[in-house]
Amino acid sequence: MSFKVEICGVNTASLPKLTEEEMSALMLQIKEGDLLAREKFIIGNMRLVLSIVKRFWGKKGCADDIFQAGCVGLIKAIDNFDLRYSVKFSTYAVPMIIGEIKRHLRDGNSLRVARSIRDTAYQVLKTREEMEAEGVKEPCIEQIAERMEVAAADVLYALDAISDPLSLYDPVPGKSGDNLLLMDQIGDERNTEENWTEKVALTEAVSLLGEREKHILFLRYYEGKTQTEISEEIGISQAQVSRLEKSALRSVRSAMD
Repeated sequence: MSFKVEICGVNTASLPKLTEEEMSALMLQIKEGDLLAREKFIIGNMRLVLSIVKRFWGKKGCADDIFQAGCVGLIKAIDNFDLRYSVKFSTYAVPMIIGEIKRHLRDGNSLRVARSIRDTAYQVLKTREEMEAEGVKEPCIEQIAERMEVAAADVLYALDAISDPLSLYDPVPGKSGDNLLLMDQIGDERNTEENWTEKVALTEAVSLLGEREKHILFLRYYEGKTQTEISEEIGISQAQVSRLEKSALRSVRSAMD
């Protein structure tokens, strides 16, 4: 008994399977403009799309929408497939389908990536697949950039831009085998013990000042106001503000020594 899965109103258990010979014959007809052969080829490769879509079940987004995006990638792969290369269609189509699904998920994400950058990344994936089909094993960024005639930094930037964002609460495996949160693996080099101690000492030193001196330091160093602006706000002369500020700073330095 076959397991029935319906997606986009399609019973996936009833999808036909095409042999390599059938696919080759249909592709020749497609390149000659046969629309019926194109439709048969699309339906015959929907199982390939479904196998890829399963990788994205846990992602945000409607399963039907993800499947449709995968089908768009399949159609793009059909239209761009070059018979001159001795490569299986599925080898060429898989990164195209994955790229289109990821494009769909990013378009629905609050983190927006410019169309030009996404198009560059799409071209990078396509170029990498072509190079692998030609026998280049795991082409590096520099090789792909040279083939595309763009800067290596642009290739790297485009690939980084389409990478799925991670949550700080995503689990990552620890050395002992336990799952830790990503946020537990991130350090803050600025928040050293020395800086933390100085901050505590500064807070305590300021707390010893009078209310007017604390208010002047707050306006001066937190709000960035000039002594003239402070004098107008609290109703004393600029010279008095200057004396109070200097006195307060001396007291703070003395308390921290």
